Amino acid sequence: MRYGEKLNVMIDFNALNIDQSAKDNIAVWMNGSYDEQTKQAIEVMAANPVELNESFYRHLEFGTGGLRGIMGVGTNRMNRYTVAMATQGLANYVRQCYPAGEPLKAAVSHDSRNHSREFAEITANVLAANGFKVYLFDGMRPTPELSFVVRHYGCHTGVMVTASHNPKEYNGYKAYWNDGCQLTAPHDTGVIDQVLKIQHLEDVKMTGGEKNIEIIGEELDKIYLARVEKNSLNPDIIKRHAGIKIVYTPLHGTGIVLIPRMLRQLGFTGVNVVEEQAVPDGNFPTTPSPNPEEHAAMKMAVDLAKKIDADIVFASDPDADRVGVAVKRPDGDWMLLNGNQTLSVILYYLINQWQEKGMLRGNEYVVKTIVTSNLPADIAQNAGVKVYDVLTGFKYIAGKIREVEGKETFIGGGEESYGYMIGDFVRDKDAVASCSMIAEIAAWAQEQGKTFFDILVDIYLRYGFYKEGLVSVVRKGKSGAEEIKQMMANYRSNPPAAICGDRVVCVKDYQLHTSLDLTTGQSSPIDLPTSNVLQFFTQNGMKVTVRPSGTEPKIKYYFSVRATLDSAANYETVNAELDARIEAIKKDLQLV
Repeated sequence: MRYGEKLNVMIDFNALNIDQSAKDNIAVWMNGSYDEQTKQAIEVMAANPVELNESFYRHLEFGTGGLRGIMGVGTNRMNRYTVAMATQGLANYVRQCYPAGEPLKAAVSHDSRNHSREFAEITANVLAANGFKVYLFDGMRPTPELSFVVRHYGCHTGVMVTASHNPKEYNGYKAYWNDGCQLTAPHDTGVIDQVLKIQHLEDVKMTGGEKNIEIIGEELDKIYLARVEKNSLNPDIIKRHAGIKIVYTPLHGTGIVLIPRMLRQLGFTGVNVVEEQAVPDGNFPTTPSPNPEEHAAMKMAVDLAKKIDADIVFASDPDADRVGVAVKRPDGDWMLLNGNQTLSVILYYLINQWQEKGMLRGNEYVVKTIVTSNLPADIAQNAGVKVYDVLTGFKYIAGKIREVEGKETFIGGGEESYGYMIGDFVRDKDAVASCSMIAEIAAWAQEQGKTFFDILVDIYLRYGFYKEGLVSVVRKGKSGAEEIKQMMANYRSNPPAAICGDRVVCVKDYQLHTSLDLTTGQSSPIDLPTSNVLQFFTQNGMKVTVRPSGTEPKIKYYFSVRATLDSAANYETVNAELDARIEAIKKDLQLV
């Protein structure tokens, strides 16, 4: 297979040391109806066989949550063609799930990343060409608003073009079902099967449905924000403390569209936006990574907080579903909360206020994921509120809501990876609603003469001091994926007998659906969907979870330890002890 007229060269791709699958995929693209610029880019890549192989050795996997990958030319990259083919597969699946002739509807939004608007328009065009009525936002909007609009318009599906908090090289594509939730069984695998059948661009309907696209914007913003405002439990407290100093950064993402506006709508007057990071920019020029879980991403916001002596700091990721929070300690320094801590404070406040206002009727519940701290569960159970544990990912939280909808009342939920949900009108993590509630909690704390940090310490004093840690081991490319697979196989066949000298007494394998009590030798079933996750519980209460990331080339290790905090004055001492325990676990597992 040769092609090279435009560059006046002859390239024999078959002679290159690359996988046969890559050669086959290259042949399809070079001989197919792909644009000349793409074909020339493939020729240029021939000078780097490793890059060429990585770009074409497989088709970009449409996982259970959609697409995510590095942008570029190739079957294993995010580009206009892989987006179009994935959308055709999605359209085919949705169509077969409903009676012939039923009018179908879809909603499409996107974040601030490079090519996101282009990919969103391609997605809308393919869906429209397949006969869908498509609601396309006039510009970037947060992920939670997309989820809301799917429900508001009664859409059959929705797509959010985003790679969430990944580095700038990435883009992605989250697919939603008719309840505003990301795809769950059986629809997740059903869509995947249909996407795999789309092997050629000729299988995709690209044009002809433009009249089916309706551009939406401000009118939906108003409806969504009005619903977020209803979450407020103490508008009177907000009025009394409207001037609390809030620092917010959207990290060059979609949060700038709605979060400052929502805070002002609630009545907060002291909102300070990090101006350098307020401009939407897919290159994320002021931070090495637009991930509010990382200290570097929060630095400019914390610096501003120190300068103006702020009361609370928060940041949203590019698609405004995750939130990072920083709080001021008694010594005046600032501390970044992890997702477990923020979730614990949010649920503590919600449950406390539901109790005070007589809103608990006995059928309320919260939802957390299996890798999240047990502190939120302790808070809820102490108040008589039911707790559901689900697999990692907000689609499982939303799935539980769907399962008990109409029978039980959802208060809130979340996961350790900085995602939270208040109320069930959105079925994905929601930074707009979360930032609004965090600001309200800061005002509530001030009403009591306290800070957000003081509320966290109050929780530790009452329920125990929980501390968590996370290590992500990155293994990129084909070889990295194989290495991660082998690492999980090794843990499964040879689990640790002890961690830091603390005997492992229970192993939970969510792939095999078994919980094995090593003390008695008895095995019990786990009633959750299959997931490649292992958990090790020790005699003295440590929990270690190991799982491959579903969206990034890494394997993740989660650690949880606990101690008693008998007084606020001992916070630093106990905190240091728990940090030392986590570091010891990392060393024992050879992660440092």
